[in-house]
Amino acid sequence: MTGRLLALIVAIAGFGVLSTLALEDVGYLGILAPHFQSWGGAQVFVDLVIVCLLACIWMINDARERGLPVWPFIVITLVGGSFGPLLYLALREWRAHAGGKISARA
Repeated sequence: MTGRLLALIVAIAGFGVLSTLALEDVGYLGILAPHFQSWGGAQVFVDLVIVCLLACIWMINDARERGLPVWPFIVITLVGGSFGPLLYLALREWRAHAGGKISARA
C-alpha cells in the first residue's frame, strides 16, 4: 500500500466518521440548512458547489485518459460531496499500485 493510498483511506474514514456524526445529529437537510440562513453560509455553499463541479469536470477528463469508470463517482459527488473525488482518487491510486493501466501521478 502506498503512502498516498493510505492517506486517502485515512481521509475517507475521518470524513466518513464526521459525516455520520453530523447526519445522526441533524440529518441530511440539517447539514444543508445553515447555508441558507446567512450570506456567509450561502457563500460557503456556493463555493462548495463550484469546487464539486470543477472536481466532476476533472474526474471526467481524467477517467477518459485512464479508462476508469467515472459516473458512480459523479453521482457520489452530487449526493455526498467530497466523498466522490476522494473515492475516485483512491481507486486511481489502488489501480496504479495493482499494476492497472493507470499511472500513479496525482
